[in-house]
Amino acid sequence: MLSRRKTLLGTLAALTALGISACGTGAGTGQNQAASLIPELGKDQKVEITFESYNLAQAGVWTDTIKGLIGDFETAHPNITVHAQAPQGGGAVGSNTVSSVQTQLLAGHAPDVSQLTFDSLDFAATQLGAQPISDLVGAKAVEDHLDGAHPFHPNAKHLGDWNGKTYGVPYVFSTPVLFYNASLLAKAGVTDPDLSTWDKVADVAKKVSAVTGKPALDLNCTSKGGSWCMQGIFKSNGAQVLSDDRKTIGFGSDAAVDTVSKLAALSKEGVLRNADINAQYEGVIKGDTAMVVTSSALQGMLMQASKKAGWQLKDAAMPGFAGKQAVPTNSGSALFILSSDPAKQRAAWEFIKWMTSDKAYTEISSKIGYLPLRTGLTEKGGSLYEWAQKNPLLAPNLAQLDRLQPWVSYPGNSYVQVDDILATAVENAVYYGKDPKQTMTDAAKRAQDLIH
Repeated sequence: MLSRRKTLLGTLAALTALGISACGTGAGTGQNQAASLIPELGKDQKVEITFESYNLAQAGVWTDTIKGLIGDFETAHPNITVHAQAPQGGGAVGSNTVSSVQTQLLAGHAPDVSQLTFDSLDFAATQLGAQPISDLVGAKAVEDHLDGAHPFHPNAKHLGDWNGKTYGVPYVFSTPVLFYNASLLAKAGVTDPDLSTWDKVADVAKKVSAVTGKPALDLNCTSKGGSWCMQGIFKSNGAQVLSDDRKTIGFGSDAAVDTVSKLAALSKEGVLRNADINAQYEGVIKGDTAMVVTSSALQGMLMQASKKAGWQLKDAAMPGFAGKQAVPTNSGSALFILSSDPAKQRAAWEFIKWMTSDKAYTEISSKIGYLPLRTGLTEKGGSLYEWAQKNPLLAPNLAQLDRLQPWVSYPGNSYVQVDDILATAVENAVYYGKDPKQTMTDAAKRAQDLIH
């Protein structure tokens, strides 16, 4: 995360020094409206666009699925060629989407369509040069696409909107899900666990630890890279990371301190394992842990691993705190248009529609495990109905859409640094014995100085 922050800040400094717009394609700050709607492509008009996707940095089913959809798009649109690429710079998947685009902007060849995570929405719309899609093609065209035969879930369809305009079309995301090794729990005498609250999760974990001799729970949310779901844990306990008017950092509040203190207690009790996210991804697979709260996008990988190893995989919704309903937040990304060329913009819009269509979600959900944002596909008559009926792991994830709240993006150019300050503070308090009140209040003060 620190290297990602340095890359981002260094690129910003370079842009300022060169005296150029943050958008090398002439799109300005993304606030300029198109003078008129972009024209349709001519029947024989050839267009090439570049699509940058962090899913292409994930080997196996992720890359295969996305490349398959791109191939199908080119077959259906023979006049449009899509050059697909993973973000530059490496790092954790989804962690360097903006810095990769900025590096290419400096070189004068930014991608035409980019998959950007929701925490960068403010920056993408105001600084990076993302084009307001609802200006390019008209608000009605955007709304018609988001509806269709199987409309986007109401809590998903406008997650890429900013100041009343659509800058990004929601693409792939998931909610925090508790996956667990039911076979291992059964060995500890737990056959029908109630995992609805953190206290109940702790009780089950203690029983498993008594058998295995090691911590039984991993929690992505409290490790660097997991702030998207940590926001949901805060909200589940009445805290906010940012005020509704987007002016005040909230993770130093009494409610936020109490939240971190409760999670720190799990660590002190030997229930919660201290491991980075990469190790957590493998924890349940290798039998290092029995439970993990993580992105539901890992569902496909975990299903394959459990089948191969011969243990039973089950899941539950994100736990809440006693007497309070859990408030899940979403991970994931939207698709943004960065090009200022009208023909490329039109081709990009056609491509975005394809990648967020019924067909695309049928592929993406059934093969990868991401949520089908067009939820009607899982109902009777939909292309995902039979798959959903055979896949009980989907139910908690899908149900959480009904109470989903957005992943908050911080204002200003230092949004990555703010997130890093929060993640470091949470880790220090939860895993390393730092005083939660002092740690969180100090972090909030430093973060407050960075937002404008």
